[in-house]
Amino acid sequence: MRVAALFVAAVLVLAVSVAPAAAAMNPPNIIFILSDDVGYGDLGCYGQENFTTPRLDRMAAEGMRFTQHYTGSTVCAPSRACLLTGQHTGHVYQRANGPHQFRANPQDLTIATRLQGAGYHTAMIGKSGLSCETSEPGLPNAKGFHHFFGYLGHRDAHRYYPTHLWQNGQRVDYAGNQGKEGVTYSGEVFLADTLRYLDERAEAGGPFFLHLSLQQSHADLQAPDKWRRKFIGKYEEPPFREQKFYRSEAHPKATYAAMMAYLDHTVGKVLDKLAERGLAENTLVLFASDNGAMSEGGWSRQYFNSSGPLTGGKRDLYEGGIRTPLIAWWPGKVQPGGVTDHVSAFWDFAPTACEIAGASPIDNTDGVSYLPTLLGKPGEQKTHNYLYWEFYEQGGKQAVRVVGPPGGPQWKGVRLGVRKDRDAPIELYDLANDLAEQNNVAVDHPEVVAKVEAMMDEAHTPSPVVSFSKR
Repeated sequence: MRVAALFVAAVLVLAVSVAPAAAAMNPPNIIFILSDDVGYGDLGCYGQENFTTPRLDRMAAEGMRFTQHYTGSTVCAPSRACLLTGQHTGHVYQRANGPHQFRANPQDLTIATRLQGAGYHTAMIGKSGLSCETSEPGLPNAKGFHHFFGYLGHRDAHRYYPTHLWQNGQRVDYAGNQGKEGVTYSGEVFLADTLRYLDERAEAGGPFFLHLSLQQSHADLQAPDKWRRKFIGKYEEPPFREQKFYRSEAHPKATYAAMMAYLDHTVGKVLDKLAERGLAENTLVLFASDNGAMSEGGWSRQYFNSSGPLTGGKRDLYEGGIRTPLIAWWPGKVQPGGVTDHVSAFWDFAPTACEIAGASPIDNTDGVSYLPTLLGKPGEQKTHNYLYWEFYEQGGKQAVRVVGPPGGPQWKGVRLGVRKDRDAPIELYDLANDLAEQNNVAVDHPEVVAKVEAMMDEAHTPSPVVSFSKR
C-alpha cells in the first residue's frame, strides 16, 4: 500500500512538472487583424448605428473590448512601424509617410523576426507596413515573415482591383484588373490565402503569427456589387466624381457600409476557420485599426459619425485621429464580455506578443505588455506614465496622453505648428471631463503644461529622414 501510494504521488508530481513544460512547447498562436482608417465609432460594439458589424460585435462579446487604445500614429506608415517594432513615433525610424522603408537587420527589428527566433512560423497577408514604396520585392521576407502575399507599397494599396500583387518576392499578375475597376477583388484573394494559410498551419503544427493587414475602409471607396446592393437606397447621398487620385462612386455611403460589412465578414471567416481546425482555444486574435476615421475619396467621417464621441480623425492628434477600437478574442483565456479602460498603444503589441510566445524581452521598446489585462489580472498590469506621438504633416504636431490615476484628471496635451515653432503653445484637455477636447484649459494649469512639454522633449529623438524646426 505504501509503495503504491508513493508511486501515485510520484506520478502526480511528474504530471505537474511536465504540464508547464508541455505548455511551453506549445505556445499560443497570435493573429493581429489590422483594418485601415476604421474610426472609433465605426463598429456596432463601439456605437455605430448606420450599419451593422455582427461578427466583430460577437468577437467583442466573446472577448474583450478596449476603450482607451491608441494607434501608433494618425497615418498609415508610422502607425504600422510602431506596431511592428514596439517603439513610438519619437523613436521609430519610419515615423512619416513617404519614401522610407524598414532598414536591414539588425536595425528596425520586427515582432515577426523576434517570433521567428522563438520558433514561430510567421506570415503577413495584405498591405505591407514595412514601406510606403520599395524596390525590394523580398523586403517582407527579409524582415521576418516566412510568407508574404499582398501590396509592397501603400500607394498601390489604395486600389482594390490590383494589376499585380507580390508573393514571397514573386509578382502575381491579374490581367482582368485596372486598379480602380476589374474582376478580382483584393479582399477575396487575401481571405482565400488566409484560410489556406490557417489550414496549412493546422496540418503542420507548431505556433504561428499571422498579421492580416486589410485595406477596408481606406479609399478608394470600392466593394463588390453583391455587397453594395445590400445598401444602395438606404441612405441619402451625393455621388462622388473622380478628383485627381480617387475613383468616382455614385453611392459613397452605401459603398462605405459595404466595405465595413465585407471587413466584418472577413473577420468572421477567420474566426470560423480557427474553430473548424481546432485552433481557437490556442489562438489570440486581436482586431484594430491603423488610425482614426478618414475624410477623402468621396467620404466624410461625419456621414456615419465614424469618430463617435471623439474630435477629429485621420491626420489629427486629437482623440479621433489616434484612439481606435481594439478587440481581443482568446477562448478560454480572455473572459467573454470584458471591457477594459487600460490605456494602451500600438507599441505595446510587440512586448505583449513576446511575453505570450516566451520570446526574449525587447530591450529598446516603449511598450508595456498588456497580457495581464487579457488574462484578467489587473493587479499585475504595468501602466504607462504617458503616451507620445509626433506627426510631420499639416505643419507638424505633437501630443502627449498623461496616464493619471483612476478618478483623477486624464491630461492630454496637443501642440500644433511644430515644424515652424518647436515651442508653439500647448493645448491642454482633461479627457476625464472633456473627452471631445472642446475646452482648452492650458491657462488654468501651467504646471501641467510644463510637465507635458518636458514629456514631449524627453520622448522626441532626432530623425535622419524627417525633422521639426530647430530650437
